[in-house]
Amino acid sequence: MKRNKNLFITIEGGEGSGKTTQSLLLKEYLEKKGYKVLLTREPGGTVLAEAIRSILLNPNLNLVPISELFLYEAARAQHIKEFIFPALKSGKVVICDRFTDATIAYQGYGRKLNLQLINRLNSVASFGLTPGLTIYLDIQPFKGLNKAKKLNKEAYGENGDRIERESIKFHNMVRKGYLNQAKKYNKRIKVVKTQKTSEKTQMLIKKIIDMVL
Repeated sequence: MKRNKNLFITIEGGEGSGKTTQSLLLKEYLEKKGYKVLLTREPGGTVLAEAIRSILLNPNLNLVPISELFLYEAARAQHIKEFIFPALKSGKVVICDRFTDATIAYQGYGRKLNLQLINRLNSVASFGLTPGLTIYLDIQPFKGLNKAKKLNKEAYGENGDRIERESIKFHNMVRKGYLNQAKKYNKRIKVVKTQKTSEKTQMLIKKIIDMVL
């Protein structure tokens, strides 16, 4: 089987879009095709990045936007050096649940931070790494938020984690950011409308993956 040189795939989407489920299904699909796969997430993956994740999602903390941005970038740098680069070097496919496009969407469009600043920080913290393919799972924010809050009710209460507690206006801007990124980088970012079942959504993703790999 011919192997694509850039085996870094990112899965993006707003709250409740099904990123975790689709990432797991994609990992299983690629492994059946004979690929060795590392599935990871942002922020997360390493001990340091997971600790930062717990801070970022804590609904009891009031982070100013620029602090939030720097925390995401710090987690990213550690994650890439410690986890992603070694996996790619060994020939694995790396599937990452969120990456730099999320920072543009959430901190840029959602928090209104300067996009040029974010792009510079993204480039520095990612050491210039760019995904070979990005799947953006598109869902109406009000639908996604309802799903996400139900899933996270036990961990964070009825109102969800710190990000899920943001206004619907914030989440609509996040979606706008993702869609703008998809238009700007249409060769890399493929938009997949979430379907009624995870199986139907996965079928759409498989078609894209088969074309790329």
